[in-house]
Amino acid sequence: MIEIESRGNVAILRMARGRGNALDIEFGRALTNALDELERGPARAVVITATGKVFGAGVDLPALAAGGPDYVREFMPLMQRCFERLATFPKPLVAAVNGHAIAGGAIIMLTCDSRILAKGTARIGLTEVLVGVVFPAWPLEIARFATPPEHFPTLILTGRTWQPDDALARGLVDELVDPERLLDRACEVAEEMAAIPPATFTATKMAVRRPMFEAARRQAELTDHERVAEWSNPETIRQIAEFAAKNIKRGR
Repeated sequence: MIEIESRGNVAILRMARGRGNALDIEFGRALTNALDELERGPARAVVITATGKVFGAGVDLPALAAGGPDYVREFMPLMQRCFERLATFPKPLVAAVNGHAIAGGAIIMLTCDSRILAKGTARIGLTEVLVGVVFPAWPLEIARFATPPEHFPTLILTGRTWQPDDALARGLVDELVDPERLLDRACEVAEEMAAIPPATFTATKMAVRRPMFEAARRQAELTDHERVAEWSNPETIRQIAEFAAKNIKRGR
């Protein structure tokens, strides 16, 4: 489910949870635990990537629909903690985006300090509005922080996805590289940041991200119970099931 490889000062974290690395309870726990271990470990920086042709397809919608309200009530706080853990990870975190990064998969990408995307046909975007769910606090504030202000409303309110050139133009990624160079380039960027004194990097990163942390924590305190209630509502679960049935088979 999670594979770790060392390359000099850099640890490579590969998401390997079957088709699409879809987020469910087990995978969310595994990713959070891996980040805890990497923070304690000797690596000075981390590259996060995935096996296969998809970086991250977002929430495992069939699992959520099948699990019903009880599953949602367990999953939602876990998802929030996972995104918070990524956003507050103190070491350099570089995304080597090997394929589609949709919804929660795009949020994982957007938590990173640098985002490098393979050239090709991958699509990047946040489709939650199409599913019929409201963003919880942490993913919304992560997207707000990482996206240029002029593109943020379109990203959130349309559910559109963009191929690499457009994703770069909209500031969703920092760099495009040939697929065969993706991991090497991500490790180069990670090594560059790893060369910065760790205490200096962490203090600077936390200072830069403080407005995002404060907004996410404030909004989570005010709205988390509402989001859980909305996502666990039988009508919302029905919408999620319908969206999954219509779109997952088509590879969206």
